[in-house]
Amino acid sequence: MSEDEQTGPEGINPEDFQKFLRDFLEKGAEGIDAEKLAEAAGLPKDPKILAELIGQLQNALGSMKDGGVNWKVASDQARALAAQGARPISDSARKAISDAIGIGSLWLNQATEISELTLEPKLLSRELWVQEAQPLFQALASPVANRMGVALSENLQQNAPEEMSGMLGDASNMMKSLGGALFAMQLGQSLGKLSAEVISGGDIGLPIFVEQRAAFVVQNLESYVNDLDVESDQVYIYLAVRELAHARLFKHSKWLREHVIAQITNYASGIKIDNDTVQEIARDFDPSNTEEIQAALRDGAFIAARTPEQTQALESIETMLALIEGWVDAVTDQATHLLPKSIAIGEAVRRRRASGGPAEQTFGTLVGLELRPRKLREAAQLWREIGHRLGNTKRDAIWDHPDLLPTIAEIENHELLFSRLGIAANNDDEMDRELRKLLDNPENQ
Repeated sequence: MSEDEQTGPEGINPEDFQKFLRDFLEKGAEGIDAEKLAEAAGLPKDPKILAELIGQLQNALGSMKDGGVNWKVASDQARALAAQGARPISDSARKAISDAIGIGSLWLNQATEISELTLEPKLLSRELWVQEAQPLFQALASPVANRMGVALSENLQQNAPEEMSGMLGDASNMMKSLGGALFAMQLGQSLGKLSAEVISGGDIGLPIFVEQRAAFVVQNLESYVNDLDVESDQVYIYLAVRELAHARLFKHSKWLREHVIAQITNYASGIKIDNDTVQEIARDFDPSNTEEIQAALRDGAFIAARTPEQTQALESIETMLALIEGWVDAVTDQATHLLPKSIAIGEAVRRRRASGGPAEQTFGTLVGLELRPRKLREAAQLWREIGHRLGNTKRDAIWDHPDLLPTIAEIENHELLFSRLGIAANNDDEMDRELRKLLDNPENQ
């Protein structure tokens, strides 16, 4: 029999393919080469971690007959990575943070009338941060995780030889489960790495707690403070003010957290998997060379190009994040003006965030979304001008409802906002009259 007669569509040998499916269905995760799987998923090759990985994959495949995602896999993987190199919280760090919070709260009261937090700040280890943050990341990543499993299942059905159709029912569900398991482990890997970078609860641009409170990942905060060539007490105070301001804003605007999460999940639910890329990689896949799959996972190559509707949705998300962090920047700079090095510290923090932030790689890979507030500086300047012209009270009242927030056009042209608010640009008397009307109007309180 010729080579052409031995192979089916796309160069698949039916006998080899049948044996693969039979072994896979019979042995489950035991039939998987752990080292090659680790390479494909971008995971470490440590024997202990690989043993845990296979155990997790067995549990995942055994509990996901419906093709869903077992998020315990992500959590276990992330916590295992977060525990590596972890150090206990030192007494000196506790004192430095406590002192900074005390000073920062008093200074922040002078920069905003948004009320103080009722819950004590939380000091987190890396592993505890993973535990607290995982539900948020799960909610944001679920739409794409589910689509990834479905895409693998559909491509198996589309590309398999016809003579294998009798087995594809079970295999299709298994591939869907495998896709979900691999995605969950990739998320766990990303969260584990992220736990070594974040310094506070709001560091990813979104609060990890539903009930708002400040939080600090102490080991990472210490490292960041020590890396800056500035007196450590000043850095602690600046970062404490920033985290407290972020948590206060979300506590004051009770609608804000769910609004932003809804924006992101709605965007993610519209993401399509690039079937051509999946088929190309599946067709040319060489088990001895997993770099292509690893690169595809790392670079988000499985995510299809954005639609015009998604581009518009992404702009709305970026605008909201810029408004949030711009307000935090403006209020923090106002509250810390007594710090001799506040400008230098603030610029270092903004550079860190503008370069992509600790969450960008995670979201860029997993859901095709970068949480980068591109208009951050412009938004911060707008909030400063609003505070200067209207005062802190009116500035912060804009957060009472999403319809009051500046648009992207108003971020770029401030006078559009002041015109919408009914305030003339250069007439102090008229501005005073209009301001009194705004403050006296019950609808604007």
